[in-house]
Amino acid sequence: MRGKDPTNSYKNYLRLEKSLSPNSIEAYMSDLDKLTRFAKDERKDIKDLTYEDLQQFLAQLRDIGIHPRSQARILSGIRSFYRFLLLDDYISSDPTELIESPKIGMKLPEVLTVNEINRILDSIDLTTQEGQRNRAMLEVLYSCGLRVSELINLRYADIYPKEGFIRVEGKGGKQRLVPISEVALREIRNYLVDRNHMTPKKGFEDILFLSKRGTSLSRIMVFHIIKQQTEIAGVHKNVSPHTFRHSFATHLLEGGANLRAIQEMLGHESITTTEIYTHIDREFLRKEILEHHPRNSK
Repeated sequence: MRGKDPTNSYKNYLRLEKSLSPNSIEAYMSDLDKLTRFAKDERKDIKDLTYEDLQQFLAQLRDIGIHPRSQARILSGIRSFYRFLLLDDYISSDPTELIESPKIGMKLPEVLTVNEINRILDSIDLTTQEGQRNRAMLEVLYSCGLRVSELINLRYADIYPKEGFIRVEGKGGKQRLVPISEVALREIRNYLVDRNHMTPKKGFEDILFLSKRGTSLSRIMVFHIIKQQTEIAGVHKNVSPHTFRHSFATHLLEGGANLRAIQEMLGHESITTTEIYTHIDREFLRKEILEHHPRNSK
């Protein structure tokens, strides 16, 4: 077995022996980079990853909502890499040999591009009574990857602008801290100008996003707002609140964010049904998310 890093050799193999185009090579190397980061997290050399390790890596992709087609493409690239390692005597057995491809028929939400999200947000009429509320709400939904139930239950006391976090109560009443972008915080501040003139109903005084009636918004209302703005923006996709959450995870992964950090942000406790990972350092989480989220690009 060879001891050196095979990544550059593999890149040359794709270029010289497989005669792939620069774009195809870039796609293969991008998928391989995801696996390299996973191996680093596991404190393993990429050549030493086992069948079980690769199953865990694919489970992470599933858990953060990556579409089966994308999972299959990533797996195809990984198989190609390990076949190269086997051919070139870096390894003695192929750990991908028994791995099954994801079922393509599985239906997952569509992904919005960053441009489509911008168009939806820019289509909101800020001169209307609910305009700035809707803008802030959808910005938080996308910037923080929240579930719709988490969004409508968000409270004043959950916002920590100086620290750059919000506190979210997820499934089963379990709380987590989620980094929030300056863009989202600015939209919230703009909304509070209107919010502070409203009279909330009893029991809703601390709810951040209020309806006209002074109560929290319903899930159906958020669905309706998103459907309406999607149509106005001319985005021809089946968009729901979960589409924003799914797009958030996809854009972070494409941007190079750590899989476990994305998992932590989404409030998933475990990568698989049997394994729960240890707590992630908050400063690492904040740095990882804000570095790779499109909303924080300069």
